[in-house]
Parts: sequence; C-alpha cells; structure tokens
Amino acid sequence: MKLISGTANHPLAKGIADVLDIPLTSVDIERFRDQEIFARINENVRGEDIFLIQPTSAPANDHLMELLILIDALMRASAERITAVIPYFGYARQDRKTGGRTPISAKLVANLIAKAGADRVLTVDLHAGQIQGFFDIPTDNLFGQPVFISDIKEQFSKRDRNNLLFVSPDTGGVVRTRAIAKEFNADIAIVDKRRPKAGESEVMNIIGDVAGRNCILYDDIIDSGGTLCNAAKALKDHGASSVSAYITHGVLSDPAVERITKSQLTEVVITDTIAQPKKVKDCEKIRECSTAKLLGEAIRRIANDESVSKLFG
Repeated sequence: MKLISGTANHPLAKGIADVLDIPLTSVDIERFRDQEIFARINENVRGEDIFLIQPTSAPANDHLMELLILIDALMRASAERITAVIPYFGYARQDRKTGGRTPISAKLVANLIAKAGADRVLTVDLHAGQIQGFFDIPTDNLFGQPVFISDIKEQFSKRDRNNLLFVSPDTGGVVRTRAIAKEFNADIAIVDKRRPKAGESEVMNIIGDVAGRNCILYDDIIDSGGTLCNAAKALKDHGASSVSAYITHGVLSDPAVERITKSQLTEVVITDTIAQPKKVKDCEKIRECSTAKLLGEAIRRIANDESVSKLFG
C-alpha cells in the first residue's frame, strides 16, 4: 500500500500517513506558466494498492484537474488499484437539475474520476447520499459524526449534555441531525427558512422548543455562513441559552469568517477535510477537529478487504 498526496490538503494527508505509520510517496507537482499542471510519481508503484488523497476544494477546478492527472499518471505507471480519497467532494451541491437546461455537475465529475482510471472512491459526508450512485465504481461515504460525537462529549459535561438540543438548519438536514441526536438521546429542532418575496431577507421560523437549551446546529457544509448565522440569531431570539455549530466541511467563502465573528454563535467546529487559510485558523470562534484517524482506519480496512461500514456500528 502506498499513500500519495496532492497539493489540496497536505497536512491531512500527513496526518493519515502518521496514523497508518506509512510515509507519503514522493510526488512532484508543477505548474507551467500558463497554469497547466504536470505531475511525476518519483517511486515505483507497479502492482501497488494506491490511496490518492486530494479533496476538490477551492480552487475546485485546479484541484479536480490535479486529481485526474495524478490518477492518469498512476494508471500509466501500472498501479494495481487506485482509490481516490476525496475528503471533500466538490460539485456535490449540483446533484440535480435545478431548472431547464442546467447540468448535473456532480454526475459529470463522478464520470471524469472513473474514466481517468480510479478503481474506488473514499469520501466524507457527501452533500446528498444518492451521489454514491453517480459513480460506476465502488464508493465509500464516511460520516463525520463519530469525530463530532467524541468532541461534544469532551466539550460538554454529562450534566450539560442532558440539556443539549440538536438543530437542523433546514428541512433537508433532518435525517442527519436526528442521527447524531440519537447518540445523546436528545431532541431535535428545525429551522424553517422562508423568503417573503424576492429581495427580502429570510424569515426564520423555529420548529421545536429551544428555550433554555444548549443548541447545536449540525450540517455538512458551511459556505458563506449567512444561513448559519441567521439561524443562530433566530434560536437566541427564541430563548436558546447558547448556540454552537458542528459542520463537517468548512468551505468558508468570504465573508464567512467576518459573519461568524460578529454572530451570536458561541463556536463553530469544523473538520480538516478542507485545508484552511490563516484567517480561519486565527478566528477565535472557529475550531478544527481532525478526520485523519477516521480516514486512516477506513483506508486500512479497504487495503485489508475488511468492512468499512463496521466503523459506524
């Protein structure tokens, strides 16, 4: 087995390598003056079981193209099996037609990865579970839930955990929120977003009793942060004692950091599926949990032909 890292998230790849006690395979990745990407694998990979770690986060197109080029290089170097480890799968939000003459880009990207030569995909918290079916190769979708469950148990005392209320920031995330709430035998609430008319700000209606509760907003992606910060304000307006958020993928496009800093959120906890810039790391309200152990164990199980689903009970 060999581990290879693209440039999208080298710290996470190094963390996975440390968990597995396997060094990262040497790779040269260069860009020509016109920004064409060139990759060279510096070690023999013939007959090897390869795990290529490369989230397709911003700049999404560059990181996706780099992933495809590395897969092609490995295939032409006669690797036995290539598993694309994509902790954050970009384009996942384009999983259906939203109107006439629009693409289903998530399916297109799935096709590109398979056609490039990947034999398997390993990812974390796909935006929509049905994206697994977009791939014509085996795909394992890990859940970030175990990472967050451990952190919540560390951050909240046993007494405080009895007062937890898990909140879905929209109706689409109810199943995800109910799953983590079940681990704490806790109730859930739902934020119902409505726009009175075009151009007017969203009105937040809360489904559930949040008064006096320690609320945890739970979701898979935070992008610009507007919905999450508005939801936190609505929860506080309805009497919540505190509001924090646990979000798997910290896309955090501008002006997300500024919004979170000024918001009524106590804390936003994200994972390291996306490498973060300095301003995110410097934000006192944003904290990061590592997925290296989770991904490392999944990689070990795939390499040994063991069950991955048993990671989640």
